[in-house]
Amino acid sequence: MSPFVALAVVGGAALVGVGLVVAVSWTLRATRGRRRPLVAAPHAGGMPVVEHAVSRWHVRWPTLALVFLAFDMEMLFMYPWTLVVARTGTGAAVEMFVFLAVLLVGVGYAWREGAFRWS
Repeated sequence: MSPFVALAVVGGAALVGVGLVVAVSWTLRATRGRRRPLVAAPHAGGMPVVEHAVSRWHVRWPTLALVFLAFDMEMLFMYPWTLVVARTGTGAAVEMFVFLAVLLVGVGYAWREGAFRWS
């Protein structure tokens, strides 16, 4: 396939994508005035909405979730590491301890920023 055909295919796909975004934007703009506000809509159980969906989340929860993911990823990489370290030797052990050090720096930063204080 020649480069010009490939360029035409990519350009056509880009034009179709931009056209779809513009069409959806025009459709949403046309129906914006006819929609009811979210407060008037029933919730999943049929009960009316009492509070905003984001109002009950504390601002520190995403930081705590990232700390949890750091520990989760640590355990995910340590299971196969136990099999590799027996075959590879010292190099695998050094790499794992460098990885753990990077995670420990992340936890130390979260601790310093107060991610573990709930007051």
